[in-house]
Amino acid sequence: MTGCTVAAAGCGLWAPGPRGSRLPLRAMAKAVDVVRLLLGSTALCFSLLGGWTASASKAVTAHLAAKWPETPLLLEASEFMAEESNEKFWQFLETVQELAIYKQTESSYSYYNLILKKAGQFLDNLHINLLKFAFSIRAYSPTIQMFQQIATDEPPPDGCDAFVVIHRKHTCKINELKKLLKKATSRPRPYLFKGDHIFPTDKENLPVTILYAEIGTRGFSKFHKVLSEKARNGEILYVLRHYIQKPESQKMYLSGYGVELAIKSTEYKALDDTQVKTVTNTTVEDEMETNEVQGFLFQKLKERYSDLKDNLTAFQKYLIEKMTPLKVWELQDLSFQAASQIMSTPVYDAIKLMKDISQNFPIKARYVKVCCFDYKQPAKYRERHLI
Repeated sequence: MTGCTVAAAGCGLWAPGPRGSRLPLRAMAKAVDVVRLLLGSTALCFSLLGGWTASASKAVTAHLAAKWPETPLLLEASEFMAEESNEKFWQFLETVQELAIYKQTESSYSYYNLILKKAGQFLDNLHINLLKFAFSIRAYSPTIQMFQQIATDEPPPDGCDAFVVIHRKHTCKINELKKLLKKATSRPRPYLFKGDHIFPTDKENLPVTILYAEIGTRGFSKFHKVLSEKARNGEILYVLRHYIQKPESQKMYLSGYGVELAIKSTEYKALDDTQVKTVTNTTVEDEMETNEVQGFLFQKLKERYSDLKDNLTAFQKYLIEKMTPLKVWELQDLSFQAASQIMSTPVYDAIKLMKDISQNFPIKARYVKVCCFDYKQPAKYRERHLI
């Protein structure tokens, strides 16, 4: 670290010399104090250097954190599969039953590629790229959080990484499933949401068995094997909802959303009021000279009657300030009138006129209403002509 190893650099530290040189420590009892001073001064140098770097850069980085914790990418990939088709969703689940165990041994990047490899068995290259894009903006994270909230409202049994709800009865033990299924139809049938993942079956009016588990974990795998077998045999209606027993402590950082950071300058500058007033008056006058008000072309009038320029300017201001609103019947076909005026203007002035009308429409409305529009033609012809 430049500037933090020699005293002349400004950090007030002494650098150790080459091997064999004597250290300038007169008492070994002060060694601990010297080490503490060294660490404290080094930390100060790092903080000062970081502050200098931050002040030198004018870039502003903003992070948008959601209110829910970070969700696993494997669960988000399953939601992407479900959006493709229900069949692909359950096929994907069969291949990743205990994939989460690799999350503890592999790096995040390797685990990310492993998920993409598993998904690639059911997706083409185009959809793999779409899946990568969905990962980058965390498009399916809100869906995972929705299921997590539903599971929290059950609520889940204590100490269970996965649990089953059969018509309002909860259990996290596989050997209790048979007992809960006996009288399940006598209890109220649970409400199923539009986004629920239902195992493919041909039968209806079966006991609804809802599994709350995290895909890829052993808790999910042991329940899934039993419930999917019962669903194939036509014994239950198997429904899967995401549930994370121990959510991440880190908040979910969102990207791809519109975030604006507005910085207002609080610096005030002293200006000469007379100069500001002169500039403002000049600007207003220039704008007024290029505007037509209620059919009066004041620019032409001021050119022809230069001796009445002041009176014309006052009259123009009066018309602008005292302009009465248009009646309802006067607003009819106003948009077609404006379009007709723009189309009747030469090409090199059409854009300028369209900008003037759109930005000063309240002032231009009366002039547009009586200009450049043929009322003798039928309405259908006028609309077709303008389009």
